Order: sequence, then C-alpha cells, then structure tokens
Amino acid sequence: MTADAEGIRITRGPGDQVEATGPFDPLAASLLRRAGFLTFPTLSGQWVRLPFDMGGEWENEHASWAADMLTAARYPITLDPTLRTSPQSAAPGNTGPPSPPDPTVPAARHR
Repeated sequence: MTADAEGIRITRGPGDQVEATGPFDPLAASLLRRAGFLTFPTLSGQWVRLPFDMGGEWENEHASWAADMLTAARYPITLDPTLRTSPQSAAPGNTGPPSPPDPTVPAARHR
C-alpha cells in the first residue's frame, strides 16, 4: 500500500473520459485493472483510464467499483462525486443484496 497522503484520484477528465491518477503500486494497479481500467504508457509515466464510449452508467459503475475495492484495500482514494453510484450497484452485475439461503438445502458442515 502506498504511503502518499494524496492517494489515488478517480475523476472525469476534460475529454469526458474517466481517469485514475496517483501512485499505483502493483496491488492498486491490479484492482484498477479488475474494475476495467486500461493502462497506456506516456512520456511522463502512464495514463490509466476506462475505455471510451461505454456509456455514463457503465463508467460510473466501474469507477465506483474501483473506488470501493481500493478503499477496502485501505488506499486513500478520492472519487469524483459525479461518478459515485449507490453502494449496492457498485459492482457490475450486482442486482442487490444476496438472497437468503434455501431452507430445503442442508447447510454445509465444517470439519
């Protein structure tokens, strides 16, 4: 984990693209990749962003998901408020809270 006080920032850039900036160690880079961010080398380092033209809702979901994962890993994170989705919809494909267990299925025994 990084000790940088400023941390990682996820914002919507001037070209309407969603970007992540800040210090990325291997774990942070892996979490961003898991959330759908792409990394491109530049002359000044790297450009980390979501794919273009995926739609605002998709971008917001993936940006929120990345922020939630980075926060869970204890990274200091700043997420542009316009990118935040509700906590239950942060993970793509999440349709809400888990269903209660089926009472007709026996519970697994731990040995």
